[in-house]
Amino acid sequence: MAEKKTKAKAAPKTKSKAKEAAASAKVSSKADEFRTKSTDELADQLGKLKKEQFNLRFQRANGQLEKTNRIRVVRKDIARIQTILTEQRRKAG
Repeated sequence: MAEKKTKAKAAPKTKSKAKEAAASAKVSSKADEFRTKSTDELADQLGKLKKEQFNLRFQRANGQLEKTNRIRVVRKDIARIQTILTEQRRKAG
């Protein structure tokens, strides 16, 4: 049998210090963005997302839904907001 020759990989190029700092900085998540909002803002956002979820369900049932992944995104955003509202209630009480 013939032996496979493996090529030695070249050492990766070094990043500039600015790029390293940007790469090591924590990326803001949706939950962090929601945590900066007040309870009233979160409640309004939650209401809007629930209406959107309702409309998406109807579109799916009628076969008119273009972006099927939007249902999943909205559902997860609703869960995030509910979780943060629960955290705020426990912290306050």
